[in-house]
Amino acid sequence: MTIGIVVHSGQRGRFTEAARTLTGVSFAWAVYEREEEIRDRVTDLLSIGALSGLLLGLVPHARAADLLPPGLPVVITRSAALDLALAWARARGNGWPATPVSIDTFPDETVSEVAGALGLDRSSIATLPFRPEQTVAEVVTFHREQLERSGAPYVITARTGVAAALDGRTAVLPATATAGTIRADLHDLVSRVRSRQAGGQRFAAAVFRAPEPSTREALRQALVELPQLADAWIDEHGPRGVIAFAPAIVFETLTDHWVSLPIDETTGFHGVRDAEPSPAPAVGFGIGGSARSSVALADQAADRAERDGAAAGYLITEDGMMIGPIGRAGPPLAYTYREHGGLEDLAARAGLSAATMSRLAALERSLAGRAITPGELARALGITDPSGRRLIRKLGEAGLVAPVGSAQPHHKGRPTRLYRLAIQTPLASGGGQ
Repeated sequence: MTIGIVVHSGQRGRFTEAARTLTGVSFAWAVYEREEEIRDRVTDLLSIGALSGLLLGLVPHARAADLLPPGLPVVITRSAALDLALAWARARGNGWPATPVSIDTFPDETVSEVAGALGLDRSSIATLPFRPEQTVAEVVTFHREQLERSGAPYVITARTGVAAALDGRTAVLPATATAGTIRADLHDLVSRVRSRQAGGQRFAAAVFRAPEPSTREALRQALVELPQLADAWIDEHGPRGVIAFAPAIVFETLTDHWVSLPIDETTGFHGVRDAEPSPAPAVGFGIGGSARSSVALADQAADRAERDGAAAGYLITEDGMMIGPIGRAGPPLAYTYREHGGLEDLAARAGLSAATMSRLAALERSLAGRAITPGELARALGITDPSGRRLIRKLGEAGLVAPVGSAQPHHKGRPTRLYRLAIQTPLASGGGQ
């Protein structure tokens, strides 16, 4: 398998670091210095004729999308909320105030999410979301106007070209994708390619939580030695965890169709020779539309397993279903939603699972009448943004969500539609029309 990577020369080291954990994959590089070079570099890369997939950023995709052959698996890597939060952390480390500040490329929803989590004044944050036709000059002009208006001491940019153009004239904090963000996108792309090669087979993620941080390496080694995970990709995941990627069927087989885990309460995994006795881990499985969403779902499932406080596992899927606990003794499958009046009828009316409808009802209660964007809905449910938009459409067709206007945190950029969930009233009346 050969994966093509289109990257600015200043970011190649970071992409190389992210790619080093992948085995059985070779890489072909298209490295550019200026955005005007992108089309020529992509043309040269495609001319090798042996690419299995392509990873590229927002700007390269905008400049060369028409060159990409139909059917080539493509993943567009972009800076994530974590990358923005890290940029703000660097600002505070430099002794700069968090606001006012001018930010480009990030969607308004992402900026609002991070600002809210950090307790920042959103009104003093100017944003210019990415648009395909956007030029470096346009972004630079935006930042200079905002700096002059607000007196902000620095800008945050996710575009290398913008950082270079502003260099020396104002303080710049790059918020380009971290190696972790790039690694997740690479795993997503490789999973897609392997899924195509396997005839559409779905991939999944599994997160194994070690009871003590000191046992993480022993846990990883134990997983590597499990015969059932011989074809899985296994790596560290945070300070207490290990993650594995594999076709969903691998984990389904490992758990005897999501019924039991091959572990003892105190001695760890069956079939692992010379393993040191240690408390069994909590395990979370996630099956989503991408590697990133599968990891997020697996983390949620592992959180639930840890709360159970015993050797247990849970599976969460993108459509909102949760199966568990998956334990040593193989208990019957249990689903998380409870029978609640007409919940099943309401779910059928909207074309959704009862588990998803139950989670939506709980979300509506927590919102207490507050409107929500499709992106916020997606994050609350642990699904992708496109899935969140599709879910909003389904709910709208069933009369279970109402549009209530839009929000535009800054005068530039596209407004974000707002919706109010309307599930509790029909649910209380039995789910009928």
